[in-house]
Amino acid sequence: MTETTTFTIQGTGVVPGYAYAPVIWATARPTLPSGGAPVPEDRREDEVARFNAAAGAVADRLAARASAATGVAAEVLGATASLARDRGWARAVAKLVKGGTSAEVATVGATEQFVETFQKMGGLMAERATDLRDIRDRVVAELSGQPEPGIPHSETAAVLLAEDLAPADTAGLDPATIVALVTRLGGPTSHTAIIARQLGIPCIVAAAGLDRIEEGTAVLVDGTRGLVEIGIDPAVAEERVTEDAARREAIRVWSGPAQTKDGVHVQVLANVQDGASARKSAETQAEGIGLFRTELSFLSAQTEPSIEEQADLYAEVFGAFPGGKVVVRTLDAGSDKPVPFANHQKEENPALGVRGMRLDRTNEGLLARQLDALAEGARRAQVDKPWVMAPMVSTVDEARLFSALARERGISPGIMVEVPAVAILADAFMAEVDFFSIGTNDLTQYTLAADRMSSPLATLTDPWQPAVLRLIAMTAAAGERAGKPVGVCGEAAADPLLACVLLGLGVTSLSMAPTAIPAVGVQLATVTLEQCRAAAQEVLATSTSLEAKERAAELL
Repeated sequence: MTETTTFTIQGTGVVPGYAYAPVIWATARPTLPSGGAPVPEDRREDEVARFNAAAGAVADRLAARASAATGVAAEVLGATASLARDRGWARAVAKLVKGGTSAEVATVGATEQFVETFQKMGGLMAERATDLRDIRDRVVAELSGQPEPGIPHSETAAVLLAEDLAPADTAGLDPATIVALVTRLGGPTSHTAIIARQLGIPCIVAAAGLDRIEEGTAVLVDGTRGLVEIGIDPAVAEERVTEDAARREAIRVWSGPAQTKDGVHVQVLANVQDGASARKSAETQAEGIGLFRTELSFLSAQTEPSIEEQADLYAEVFGAFPGGKVVVRTLDAGSDKPVPFANHQKEENPALGVRGMRLDRTNEGLLARQLDALAEGARRAQVDKPWVMAPMVSTVDEARLFSALARERGISPGIMVEVPAVAILADAFMAEVDFFSIGTNDLTQYTLAADRMSSPLATLTDPWQPAVLRLIAMTAAAGERAGKPVGVCGEAAADPLLACVLLGLGVTSLSMAPTAIPAVGVQLATVTLEQCRAAAQEVLATSTSLEAKERAAELL
């Protein structure tokens, strides 16, 4: 490649912002063994010990990195370290070694046994297969003396390119040197995107053609439009980065409240998973909780927690925002979030199967008991009428049933808008409940018939897809006609530009990861409500997600 070569690579932008720096490529994964001579029987115990030592060394390194990290990065590194110490995986490796295979070959073979199971389960469990393969590669590298895969050390600012990154790699990013991240694979809801968002560095996923860029080439990354520009005038690139730096500084010092340039208040809420994250959110600019994911508190529970145990947890979350808005989602278990105590039947397509509210069909009384616990938790926290919503509602009958169960317990009922059928019949559904909350991750998945965890389909699972935005507009309009609130609690709410469009479409509240709130607040302060409405109408007239983003960027 010559210095004058100029071209652009298009991907899916998942974290907005600009960065300009030379490229470095992630260290390649190790060469995996495919066979070899049988291990003599008298050496097999030593071979098992060699595997245990290598897995232990990998786990220790990851645990040390976890202790030095914070937030999501610490959680991901800690979880990956635990996976390296998983006894079931170690037993599977030992069994293969005792059958005569080497530690390296047994590590690969045992991993594939687990990966096959995880991939059949789909969703987040399929992502766990990515985690396990990452551990496999690290252990094989340790056993064979190859370089550990991951992110190379850089003394100066660099744009990191990779085929894909394991969660542990992404969690180890240093934003002081890695100023942007671009991967050929990945999606808007991947660990890569989530951690890049937490670190505040521009990020693009699903960028085909990255192999055209040589190590050391200076590139401009535009995380808003999902563009990587090669051969751009350095002065132009630096100007854009300087402007972006001013935006980032405004985000760093922003203290709220969230409102438009013409003083229209915007209710900005936090997504949480337990009492600890709720209390942490209360220390931010969040006005309350827009999504309490109750199932994440029970993913390891082998038996259904008692009403008393659940009420303790719910009271803790309610108590984090005394007098504030707290919206609870009932168990969204099934598909990518199975809980051990629920009766999860094997399904060919779990994303379209028994999940969310549908779980009550095979677990009679599960929903009623959770509502009992929520009512008790609210009573303990002195909440008069808690807001509680059901996930995966598809029919008006389901909405009516949930509403009746909730009202019997003094609960204000709402439903998630995740299935296109709800948006299409929004007026009929809204007549049964007190509020809507739009889950844009699933709404996009079901509208475009594309698994939101599939890297090759990342462009389809972009919430900027015009079909998704039209469904949101229909939903918000029904709320306005009924005089009832319509919030958004999916990843779309955390996109500053899209947040303005959502406001223009008639959405009444935005809920997101607390770390995303300042960026959204800063963007809202630069536009008027009328600008948001005008941009929303222009975006609804587009026919592609890229066109929608570019039109919104021009207007906002």
